[in-house]
Amino acid sequence: MADTVLAIETTLAKASLTRVELRDPQKLHHVIDLRRLQALTPGFNWSRYVAGLGLAGTRSFNVTEPAFMKALNTLILTRSLADLKTYLRWHLAHQAAPYLAPSFVEEDFDFFQHTLHGVPHQSPRWQGCVTLIDKQLGEALGQEFVRSAFSPALKARTVHMTQQIEDAMAARIKSLDWMSHATTGKALEKLHAIANKIGYPERWRDYSSVEIRRDDFFGNVLRASSFEQKRQLAKIRKPVDRGEWVTTPQTVNAYYDAPMNDITFPAGILQPPLFDPAMDDAPNYGNTGGTIGHELTHGFDDEGRQYDAKGNLKNWWSKKDEQAFNERTQCLIDQYAQYTVVDDIKINSKLTLGEDLADPGGLVLALVAWKAAIADNPPPDRDGYTPMQRFFIGMAQWGCENSRAEDLRVRAATDTHSPNKYRVNGLVANFPEFEQAFACKPGQAMAPVKRCKVW
Repeated sequence: MADTVLAIETTLAKASLTRVELRDPQKLHHVIDLRRLQALTPGFNWSRYVAGLGLAGTRSFNVTEPAFMKALNTLILTRSLADLKTYLRWHLAHQAAPYLAPSFVEEDFDFFQHTLHGVPHQSPRWQGCVTLIDKQLGEALGQEFVRSAFSPALKARTVHMTQQIEDAMAARIKSLDWMSHATTGKALEKLHAIANKIGYPERWRDYSSVEIRRDDFFGNVLRASSFEQKRQLAKIRKPVDRGEWVTTPQTVNAYYDAPMNDITFPAGILQPPLFDPAMDDAPNYGNTGGTIGHELTHGFDDEGRQYDAKGNLKNWWSKKDEQAFNERTQCLIDQYAQYTVVDDIKINSKLTLGEDLADPGGLVLALVAWKAAIADNPPPDRDGYTPMQRFFIGMAQWGCENSRAEDLRVRAATDTHSPNKYRVNGLVANFPEFEQAFACKPGQAMAPVKRCKVW
């Protein structure tokens, strides 16, 4: 049965887009009607499937990967019914394994965490429970988190910093010598249309219909999963809810959503040691300011720039400006391709380009905003470091990590982010301000002859 599952997975994987190709939204946009969808996969009854989801009458579909659908159809027609049942049983067992008896949990952990990522032991049970609540009832947990960890004053301070970063971005766009006047106008239009979601959503999700029983853990998981599936399907053919959050307030992360043209900074990332209200501005701007700028820059990276101010996949660039942009991004592709992840594996810099663009773009904006903030009242040295040194040290704090070789190998093949080591060292090597702040000698690794700069 394992051989059967592996064979089917391999067949489907070979027909799938690569991780790099998946970053190109143009390759994922193939809107067709039900008739054409059925013709693409005659071995699968889409009308019955859609009706089973309660969506009878749906006529428009975006087939992100037509080649995959063709391979799926061939597989359905050529594989035995027994093989297909084996494959479906495997997926049921795999998805349910973390919530079943210890034997399932241990087997699932042994391969997907220990073998693939090198994790030696399972995390304590309480951590798994908190993670599950965050995943399935996240905004209910979020209300408690916000109540205890995110004050109105902290939100106001973050809103102010975000506005400063946006002002810096507007100034940067206006000053670009490689962008035409027409494209600059479109870029500013998109920038000013970006919505900022900070801390927590304005409307909390209602989980009152989810039945939770003390004596039915797996049933709780199923019912919460069913709730979320129905909630997602109910969006179809309805206006877009631009106030919705796709992450929870307690999440230590941030994101830019290109089709929505918004940036989200949950309360979880606006906490020490990343953002510390008790600290001076230098490290806070270096860290949180850089993160705000990072997400803002995603709207103008190689992927995000293909969407317009309304979040539509629409090219608003002139050919000359697009060529100038690509020439500058090639510098980053070449730079990061030289870095070794582990063993002899180099960074796949075409996969990580979006993040490698957003990192320096964000830090430039944070630096501009911070300098403007302290212009009338320059801060003194502190703890033996100059303000500029503290700015860069604050930036580097978020990247502190230890990674196992197994995890690095998997991430090198799948992660759109470069390892944190290079998201810090590779990033600041492009900043003459870093070279000056720490007196790096010309020609050293942290003071290279050639630097990359896009935004």
